[in-house]
Amino acid sequence: MQLIDKALEFEERKMVNMSTSDRVAASREAKSLILDLNEIYKKTKDPEIMDIMKRLTVKKQKIEKRLKGVPTV
Repeated sequence: MQLIDKALEFEERKMVNMSTSDRVAASREAKSLILDLNEIYKKTKDPEIMDIMKRLTVKKQKIEKRLKGVPTV
């Protein structure tokens, strides 16, 4: 399962000192991984794949939160 290995490697990657373009690329990569894993999950219903997708989603949300920045009052 090369895709699962790629997803686990992405999950372990450090997300500090990234430029905005790096964050955008990481967000897109996470989205792609999640969608690809979802296709596998639909066929196998493996709970381990669902757990990986959930963890990637949390990481993706953190990246996107940082991209949007702090709202001004």
